[in-house]
Amino acid sequence: MLLCLVATACTLPSGAALQSDVLRPQGSETPTFQVVEVTRARVPELVRWPVTGWSGRYHWPQAGRGPDSSVIRSGDRIDLSIWDSQENSLLATPDARLTSVPTMTVTSSGAIFMPYVGEVVVGGMSTDEARTHVQSALADIAPTAQVQLAVVPGRNNTVDMVSGVGAPGRYPLDSRNTRILSVLAEAGGIDADLRHPLVVLQRDGHRFEARAETLLRDPARNVLLRGGDQVVVIEDDRSFNALGAAGTQKVIHFEKESMTAMEAVSAMGGLSAARADPKGLLILRDFPAEALRAQPGPQMAQVVFSLDLSAADGLFAARAFPIHPGDTVLATESPVTRVQTILGLFGTVVGIGATANNLSD
Repeated sequence: MLLCLVATACTLPSGAALQSDVLRPQGSETPTFQVVEVTRARVPELVRWPVTGWSGRYHWPQAGRGPDSSVIRSGDRIDLSIWDSQENSLLATPDARLTSVPTMTVTSSGAIFMPYVGEVVVGGMSTDEARTHVQSALADIAPTAQVQLAVVPGRNNTVDMVSGVGAPGRYPLDSRNTRILSVLAEAGGIDADLRHPLVVLQRDGHRFEARAETLLRDPARNVLLRGGDQVVVIEDDRSFNALGAAGTQKVIHFEKESMTAMEAVSAMGGLSAARADPKGLLILRDFPAEALRAQPGPQMAQVVFSLDLSAADGLFAARAFPIHPGDTVLATESPVTRVQTILGLFGTVVGIGATANNLSD
């Protein structure tokens, strides 16, 4: 019976790997991965290692303040109404002192074409400035004329709310002081079904990103929008894998812009009190080839970071050590758990043997 018990114990299934099992190949003559012990003293060096999985931080333009008036840009449409009371007017008939000029589109050079006058540059002007300028341009042929001017914003005076909002579409900029939160509100707000929404601003070939809660919390992130900007609200898809003797084993998405090892353990539901080895929290990370040339940096492409959460030093280190997207966080199993399993199995076998002896008697 004892031989049977030993043979059975050698093949016991385990819920999670032991730290010694995971790290055993590192002790061979040709290790395929590097093991790094994370301590409070070493964290300042480790946080300077190359970042994996993303750029390391979201980039976002600084907020400023612009004029409250908008300016005319190429692509805008201009509607002109000209009032002229003089006799023999070139612009109006005696019976109708008002002349409406067909809608004109501002050219790439910022000009519109007017009969009897030619090209008049209005680009870069406010509506009031353009009205005064057009009226001055008419002075030679209609000195008493008065002008009404209306602008319908074109592509360069609008922003596109592409997705992730209540009402996607193209929205005009009422002024050069229009901020992103104002347009998000006008577009119906951020879709409530999005998990950890990420606001993406595309401008002049550049991409800027910020978590939605950061925009709401920090007024400095509430940037001015420019004509031609495109805003997309998507889900932040950064994640890490949680495995082993923890409260949950699954893919966990980042709850905020950056997460530490301690926050990752909390997101995993904590370590299992009955099974986990607090001395063996392992973080597995892959580095690209170019990262091996960095100083400081890893010596091998695959690195296992080891934290001891049973001591204050390891707990403080876990509060400062960053988790990168794509990491695997493994809570190893305590060796005591397997011993308890074997002892429990031994007790079961002994109990069965005693019952059999009683029955035979």
